[in-house]
Amino acid sequence: MKVQAQLKNYRKSPRKVRSVAQTLQGLTAVEAMNRLRFCTRGSSDALIGLIASAIANAENNFSMKKDTLFISEITVNEGTKLKRWMPRAQGRATRILKRISCIRVVLEEKEVKAREMSQDSPRKIKEEKKKEVKNSSKKEEKKTEKTIPTKKKNEKVTKEHLTKVEKESKKASKSDK
Repeated sequence: MKVQAQLKNYRKSPRKVRSVAQTLQGLTAVEAMNRLRFCTRGSSDALIGLIASAIANAENNFSMKKDTLFISEITVNEGTKLKRWMPRAQGRATRILKRISCIRVVLEEKEVKAREMSQDSPRKIKEEKKKEVKNSSKKEEKKTEKTIPTKKKNEKVTKEHLTKVEKESKKASKSDK
C-alpha cells in the first residue's frame, strides 16, 4: 500500500531541497526523521514536517505501523517562479527568478525488508544491485556463446559463425536422407 503527502509552494530553490531529499531515498521513515533532525540544511525542517504528515496519513487512514514504513519515492519539482526586477546601471534592469519547490513523498509498507534496509546503508544496497546485474549479464553471455568441436580444439564462436555452421549441418542432414 502506498501513502503519499505533498508540500506545495515551498519557498526554497528545488536545487537546494533536492540535495537533502536524495539522501532519504530508501530509508525507513523513522531513520529519515532522525537524519533530518541533525541536518543543518534549511530545507530539513520542511521535510521533517512532510514525512511526519505522510506517517500520520498512513497511521490514521490506512492503520499502518510507523516502524514498517519506508520512503519508496521522494520527488522535488519546480513550482511557479516569482519574477522580480533589480535596477542596474544606465537605466537598465535585470530579471530575478525566485524559485519555488513542490515536494512529494511516497511511503510504502514492508514488514521484514524495512528493518533490513534500516541496518544496511543505501550505498550497500546499490552495490548489491550492481552485483546482481553483473551476474545476470554474465549468465546471458554464457548462453550465447557455444563451443563447437572442430579438428583442432573447442573454440568459442560468435552467433554469426553458429548460423553458418547450422546451415551447413542442415544441408548435410538433407543430403544424407
